[in-house]
Order: sequence, then C-alpha cells, then structure tokens
Amino acid sequence: MSTPAAYNIPNLLTYGRILAVPLIVLCFFMEGRLASSDFARWTALGLFALASITDFFDGYLARIWNQTSNIGRMLDPIADKLLVATALLLMAADTEKTIAGWSLWAAIIILCREILVSGLREYLAALKVSVPVTRIAKWKTAIQMIAIAVLLAGPAADKFLPYTTQFGIFLLWVAAILTMYTGYDYFRAGLKHVIDE
Repeated sequence: MSTPAAYNIPNLLTYGRILAVPLIVLCFFMEGRLASSDFARWTALGLFALASITDFFDGYLARIWNQTSNIGRMLDPIADKLLVATALLLMAADTEKTIAGWSLWAAIIILCREILVSGLREYLAALKVSVPVTRIAKWKTAIQMIAIAVLLAGPAADKFLPYTTQFGIFLLWVAAILTMYTGYDYFRAGLKHVIDE
C-alpha cells in the first residue's frame, strides 16, 4: 500500500520546517528566563540550520523519487517564508538588538520582497504562468540563510570569534541587495503577463 502524498518523506520534511518556527520562537522566549542567553542562541541556530537543510532535501527528494504533490508545492514556499520572517523579526526585537538601526532596512527589504513575489506568483499561477527560479535567486536564498544563521549565533559567537555579528549584518545586506535584484527580475518577467492579460 503506497503512502498518501501528504505523508511522503519530502512533505514530512516540510512539516518539520514549519514546526521549527515555534521552537525557534521558544528559544528566544527562554533566553534569560529559563536558559542562559548563549544556550538559547546556540539552540535556535541548531534548529534553524536543521530546518534550512530540509529546504534543500524536500525538493531534491520529491524530484528524484517522483513524489511532487500539490500540498508540497503549496507548503514549501510558505515554510521558507515563515522561517525567514520569524527569525528576522525575533532578532529585530531581541534584547541584544542583533538587527537594529540601518540593518533593519536590510530585513525590511527581504520581508517586503518575499511578500510581493508571493503575491505575484499567486496571481501568475491563476493565469497558468510559472516563473522559474533563477540561479542568482538560489544564491540569494543561500546567502540569506547563512546570514540569518550567523546572526542567530551572533552575541554568543562573538565571545569565541569577534565580529561574528558584524559579519552576519554584512551578509544580510548582500542578501538584501540580491533580493532587490531578483525581485526586479521577477516583476519584470511577471509584469509582461499582467499587461498582456
């Protein structure tokens, strides 16, 4: 008897990524209350890294095992955006002020692009138009995930490797610049269909 599509391994990995979101929030809640600040930071980093790895494997396994499904196609980008948005918002609001001042603009650019591109993709899907993911968009995602991981460790990692947080902020700005470029690319490709329609 075959496993229903909703419970295949690629989809279970996606569910795991969604489940990681409240666990990462819990780490920030624990920080300074139920656990040391460093322990909470390293735990959040571990959860985020594990969740980020599933982002690669769920799509890869779905393709090689021919287990792509509608629920997977719907939930995969939602899981990614929940993970990224939650981590950025937590670090903007944490007591360490990991993301503050001008670096908040990098986080805002990333969040706005994710929302705008999601809306565009949904609209184009209704027109039966798909916008393929470019190589530079994949690089953007990789740098963005590394930047967030570095910043999650941030203040805890600074004790072992000075300027870790500053390096994370630098990577966040690199991701934000690539985000603007790829967002423009998506809108240029999508706008043609909107105008034609």
